[in-house]
Amino acid sequence: MSRTIKMIIGGAVALTAGANVALASDVTAGAAVFKKCKVCHSAVEGQKKVGPSLYGVVGRTPGTLAGFNYSPAMTGFGAGGAVWDAATLAEYLIAPRTLVPKTKMIFPGLSDEADRLNVVAYLDSLDD
Repeated sequence: MSRTIKMIIGGAVALTAGANVALASDVTAGAAVFKKCKVCHSAVEGQKKVGPSLYGVVGRTPGTLAGFNYSPAMTGFGAGGAVWDAATLAEYLIAPRTLVPKTKMIFPGLSDEADRLNVVAYLDSLDD
């Protein structure tokens, strides 16, 4: 099989997996789980707390929301090419300091995969 065909098949598999994650997610359940995040984050555009507003976070480059003082670790993570897409957010929410060592975020993470996927679905719904 040629390299091009393998890349096309691999891309199709990745897109299908992403679609399955989106279908398996529950925005309403994500809003309930997000209550844990509300201590430090707002879901309202422009409203920062201890952490930045998470309105519009899906698709954003980490460490770039204007008006928030990010840690050098987070700005470096974004400068390295990261984007807050569904996969990156879900990975980050497992254990934030594992993906971005020395981030200011002290939240230990969400151990339940369904909770993580639901929160990501909720975050993705905020700016639609």
